[in-house]
Amino acid sequence: MTQQVPSTEPELAGVRNFRDVGGLPTADGRRVRRGVLFRSGHLAHATETDAAFLSSLGLHTVFDFRNAADQKLEGPDVALPGVRNVNLPLTDPADGAEFWTMVRDGDIGQLRQLLGDGKAANRMIVSYRSIITERTTEHSRVLHALAEDSVPALLHCAAGKDRAGLSIAVTLLALGVERDAILADYLESNAKHRRYRVHRSGSADTAYTPEVMELLSPLFDARAEYLAAAVETVEQTWGDTDAYLEQGLGLAPGTRERLRERLLD
Repeated sequence: MTQQVPSTEPELAGVRNFRDVGGLPTADGRRVRRGVLFRSGHLAHATETDAAFLSSLGLHTVFDFRNAADQKLEGPDVALPGVRNVNLPLTDPADGAEFWTMVRDGDIGQLRQLLGDGKAANRMIVSYRSIITERTTEHSRVLHALAEDSVPALLHCAAGKDRAGLSIAVTLLALGVERDAILADYLESNAKHRRYRVHRSGSADTAYTPEVMELLSPLFDARAEYLAAAVETVEQTWGDTDAYLEQGLGLAPGTRERLRERLLD
């Protein structure tokens, strides 16, 4: 029996973008079970109260999709007693280190060159596509773990938007959740209280001007076009979702059914 979750929308002081994915409808009339699948930003800054709440969820596993550079910048997750922590980087440790340094420290001219004229949004689309094609082993491992013994589970990256967002979307595709519901959950990361806090060097009057924030916004938005690019990549590469799950992720029909039994009402 699944434990009763104290709240699906707690006020967590040090953890951004937390939510229970439960309640989303499947195409065959079922719903994702509440209290078994959660998503969030990193747990490195979780307060004692935050940690107490997370501990109350009865989590089996926390999947952390951050790479070494992320962890160095933000710190390791706060330890939750009795919870297994699995680190599965979905981007290369050195990938974009220079880019993100420029995002944090670059002046307006550098940001215009780096991010202007659609470059920022295009970078996000390319990243989403590459994660789908290049990180099949990691996504396979998550789905097999969830099907076997790893629930309740929390999936997170740094902001809880992109790498965690894609991993949640892949999981929801495997469960047969309606596409519109998958998109709606993904776009929830845009809510003001969920958004990643952008950290820039310098004074507020130069580091966070309207033009700077406009240039940065594609990096920190959850945009329908990003998720659409990922789904399109699935279909272009494997033909359809079922082939992606079976051939790309090695998810046998029996394993997929166990996943559905564990995560659906």
